[in-house]
Amino acid sequence: MAYRERPLSPHLQVYRWQVQMVSSILHRATGVILSLGSLLMAWGLVALAAGADHWATFTHAARSPLGFLVMFGWTWALAFHLLSGLRHLSQDMGVGTSVPSFTRSAWLAIIGSLVLTAIVWILAMQKWGGA
Repeated sequence: MAYRERPLSPHLQVYRWQVQMVSSILHRATGVILSLGSLLMAWGLVALAAGADHWATFTHAARSPLGFLVMFGWTWALAFHLLSGLRHLSQDMGVGTSVPSFTRSAWLAIIGSLVLTAIVWILAMQKWGGA
């Protein structure tokens, strides 16, 4: 039997990157980030319940540069996943399913999540002076 060249399925090297692709991938990635970050939030709640020494350890870790970066990233992941989830919910109801509105809502989710994250952290810094 002779070997026949079989066609390959399209993949990322074939497609041009679009905001819809990026927002879909980011929605999945932020879901994973939120689930992992919830373990850190659970650590904070357990530390709070365990007493002052454990809480001091947690706050020391949270106020470190790496802790700040992790909390900032988790806040952005929460904001993006929320806005992207609302976008998906509206599309499931049949609103905004055309290509131009789909592109517009993807950009709104990305830009809106950055703005929402900035607002949250500006308010947190003003009220508590830090993380």
